[in-house]
Amino acid sequence: MWKQLYSQTGRMVWFILRRDRLRIPIWLLALSFLTIITASAFTDLYKSAQERQAIAETMRNPAMTAMLGPGYGLDDYTAGPMMAHQMLLFTAIVVAIMSILLVARHTRADEEEGRIELIRSLPVGKLSNASATVLVLFCINVLLALFIGFGLYSLQIESMDLEGSLLYGSALGATGIFFTAVTLLFAQLSENARGTIGLSFTVLMAAYLLRAIGDVSNEILSWFSPLGWILGTEVYVNNQWWPIILTVGASFVLVCVALYLNTIRDLDSGFLPAKPGRKHASRFLQSPFGLAFRLQRTGIISWAIGMYVLGASYGSVFGDLESFFSNNEMLTNLLTPENGLTLTEQFLSMLMSVISMICTIPALMFILKLKAEEKKSRTEHLLSRAVSRSKVIGSYLFLSMVFGLVMLFLALVGLWSAAASVMEEPISFNIMFEAAMIYLPAMWFMIGLAVLLIGLFPQFTGFIWLYLGYSFLVVYLGRLLQFPDWMGNLSPFGQIPQLPVEEMNVLKVTILTCIAIVLMIIGFIGYRKRDITG
Repeated sequence: MWKQLYSQTGRMVWFILRRDRLRIPIWLLALSFLTIITASAFTDLYKSAQERQAIAETMRNPAMTAMLGPGYGLDDYTAGPMMAHQMLLFTAIVVAIMSILLVARHTRADEEEGRIELIRSLPVGKLSNASATVLVLFCINVLLALFIGFGLYSLQIESMDLEGSLLYGSALGATGIFFTAVTLLFAQLSENARGTIGLSFTVLMAAYLLRAIGDVSNEILSWFSPLGWILGTEVYVNNQWWPIILTVGASFVLVCVALYLNTIRDLDSGFLPAKPGRKHASRFLQSPFGLAFRLQRTGIISWAIGMYVLGASYGSVFGDLESFFSNNEMLTNLLTPENGLTLTEQFLSMLMSVISMICTIPALMFILKLKAEEKKSRTEHLLSRAVSRSKVIGSYLFLSMVFGLVMLFLALVGLWSAAASVMEEPISFNIMFEAAMIYLPAMWFMIGLAVLLIGLFPQFTGFIWLYLGYSFLVVYLGRLLQFPDWMGNLSPFGQIPQLPVEEMNVLKVTILTCIAIVLMIIGFIGYRKRDITG
């Protein structure tokens, strides 16, 4: 029986590797290169012990703890502990995203598009595809752990020994293995690929928020988060290996549960089936915008809640941040208040750049849904009726811009309301509002670029996610790693003045908005003229 369930698993492994012969090496090389080049940069950034301890003091504040995790080795902040503290969590999240996307692609997405049904018509075991996906992803994450581990050790940096470097790589590999298991489980529970990815990302976001809250207020909460387990390795400081064993062990349990559920469910079904819709559509649903909204209603609600919680989680540490700055004489001397602004208000500008980029993710997902519908041949049916292409793409564009604004506003409200409840002298809502809304032109630019790609180069729409990832790297981490200014200027978020620290630059903001409008217009024209995939 077991032989029948796993029949032809080896060939399925080869089939997956053949399909992703470019995608897998790109992920491995990009993550390994980013990690190694960042580690080498740390040695040049802070050459003296005094400079390293100065930056260590800034890392002790609760806001940075919420973002990056607890800082182990802050008393002796050498390149190794610095690398683990500032990069491990960020890279682990990227590795988790890689695993989620690859597993969803080869399980629920293939099932949704009929590939698994075609494969099952051949003498292939029922669990062959799922087990092959697990084997491929486990091997990818093991290779990633080895590449990064030995790559970091090869730099021959004094504070990066072999054990710590291998543990750093193992922490990333274990994260990928865990989220491989989580996504495989949701591939059995959900009815479609969108639900699988959405639920997996929800777990990732919940893990990050739970860890952030726990690291700042209650350490026990952090141990309910897989990301908290990874940070518990204390890489390059105490080198704890047992969190890796815990993470991998939990992953194997989830994989066993997922494979069992796969054996007892019907093809193209899920254990969380979608509710049947109404027999008759409302007038709102019969419009292009109503249809676009209905298709993404669950995602909109989920992201709205998530953005408010994200803002509130960061706002909740503002009270501790204020007292941290006021009680730390060293930081008070290093960071002189500018233009009458408190140090907390200066920190707000950096936080808003991060929040705005996170809020851009759902805005891009809403507009790129049009490309996903086209790929599944649903747009063709819609356009066969008396509906213009301009109305269709315009509906998705309007949805993206409106709810992109809503997401940013909800994150702002969550941040302000939580900060106001914990601070003795709360930051003015107007200051926060200006610091957040100034990033709208950058968000519009990203949406405009997505419209351009949909209209002219639909096969390259995935580029927009690489560009957003680059923006996060150069705008957020660029400050820590002191990247050249021109790298930040290549991102629209790098062109936005950081209110309230910097003065408003009307010219830059206006130019960025005009470019976004031009990109949208060109995208509209291209969409009206190109062939629709059907």
